[in-house]
Amino acid sequence: MLVLFNKPYGVLSQFTSDPLGSGGTLRDFIPLRGVYPAGRLDKDSEGLLLLTDDGALQHRISHPRHKSWKTYWTQVEGRPTDDQLERLRQGVILKDGPTRPARVRAIPEPDLWPRDPPIRFRQSIPTTWIEIAIHEGRNRQVRRMTAAVDLPTLRLVRVAVGDWRLDGLRPGEYRVLNQPRSRARS
Repeated sequence: MLVLFNKPYGVLSQFTSDPLGSGGTLRDFIPLRGVYPAGRLDKDSEGLLLLTDDGALQHRISHPRHKSWKTYWTQVEGRPTDDQLERLRQGVILKDGPTRPARVRAIPEPDLWPRDPPIRFRQSIPTTWIEIAIHEGRNRQVRRMTAAVDLPTLRLVRVAVGDWRLDGLRPGEYRVLNQPRSRARS
């Protein structure tokens, strides 16, 4: 089984209780037993989280060796220049080393649900939406990449993992896809 879940802002990508008690967990939204996240989204990010009961599929989705592209819509502070976008495309240097090249483009503001709480708004600083697709998954990677090119991330929504898309799911909703048990690839 594969579960597509639209993880709301502030929710942890785990079923166990939040030790700080500062937000919800997957248990608050998904009553299914025996499914586990294939990858994760940090508490401050929203969007598509895949869960499965198939360990081989979980590994194939989440392991960087399999190069599943993860696509994000990112609202950044400022107006990106062509140079900043190209630097993201080529890969940037982070404290834990260089990132792999990314697919990056500016996009019109997407039709998304309101975030709760809303992002900070500053009248004197414009914001822009960019789409970033990566096929690695370091901790807070997209946020660190945009910061490295002086475009701080204000909102981050994952809209796709490989061929699976968020389409039609509202925050907190999930869809179950019945998939045949996968076989581990060598």
